[in-house]
Amino acid sequence: MSPEKFATQLLTWYAWEGRKDLPWRQTITPYRVWVSEIMLQQTQVSTVIPYYEKFMERFPEVHSLAVVDLDEVLHLWSGLGYYARARNLHCAARIVDGEHQGRFPASMESLIALPGIGRSTAGAILSLACGLRAPILDGNVKRVLCRYHTVAGWPGQSAVARRLWQLAEEYTPEEHFADYTQAIMDLGATVCLRRQPRCDACPLTAGCQAHREGTQHSYPQTRAARELPVKKVLFAMLENQFNEILLEQRPPAGIWGGLWSFPEHETGFDIKDWITHDLGLTVEDLDYHPLFRHTFSHYHLDITPVHIKVKTIAERIREPGRYRWFSREDKPGVGLPAPVNRLIQQL
Repeated sequence: MSPEKFATQLLTWYAWEGRKDLPWRQTITPYRVWVSEIMLQQTQVSTVIPYYEKFMERFPEVHSLAVVDLDEVLHLWSGLGYYARARNLHCAARIVDGEHQGRFPASMESLIALPGIGRSTAGAILSLACGLRAPILDGNVKRVLCRYHTVAGWPGQSAVARRLWQLAEEYTPEEHFADYTQAIMDLGATVCLRRQPRCDACPLTAGCQAHREGTQHSYPQTRAARELPVKKVLFAMLENQFNEILLEQRPPAGIWGGLWSFPEHETGFDIKDWITHDLGLTVEDLDYHPLFRHTFSHYHLDITPVHIKVKTIAERIREPGRYRWFSREDKPGVGLPAPVNRLIQQL
């Protein structure tokens, strides 16, 4: 199937079957496209929609996002995961607001210079919101192209990625490229599914090599499996006589960067000594809860929560910029990792 016919078939299908009711497709601006594309990275549409709507209600344009503290951004992001996305979003918003007078740059080079924006996200902004032809290559597009051409190898490999970008460039039409971009994303999300592809509903079946060979489930090929290491930690859930819980802000980079969490220590750590000498608190009761596992992309985290009743003597805890007391009755208005949020609700 020629690139022209490929695009025509896809656009005809999109006219009837495209998801035109998605909230980020109602009023299209570079800002709204950018936020949606960042949220949709490694996250399902159904999960993103309520987060996106709350985010847009609070931050309707880039200036409103740029002027707030990161804590507020992370609070709205809590539960969506991959928090580096939120940190980069906030950082990029400040650059756009300060250095570009609130207007997104309309060139590939300038966009990918912003934190968290890669070639595919930049292509989506240019194509969907700036009226400029630019290919994209998100996970859905990779899957469509890998199956259509039976592209061997894991898409994360540089040689495979170069081949897929070549195909993406070849198939993106000179006209109607915005609709084409939406169409190929929708096809991957609703028809060319990862586990149960709906080939009977696909407009590209006639030219799809994987369909012809019956090897749809073999593409895209995956990265070689590897055993994840395990890290074991204690979560110190300190509660004072005022029913307040102590949270610690994590460093800005790394896992849960910038979020507020229970103080974390390695297993075997002398918690009582730390509480007494480092925090200046008096331990009144200590209760170990059952261990549970939280899995990241590159390791397992085995967490043992320890609920500790303490008595505060001083008015302020030591290192107040790092630690803060939060009322147990009121949900903290800061970014919380999902396991921490669940534990707070259980207390």
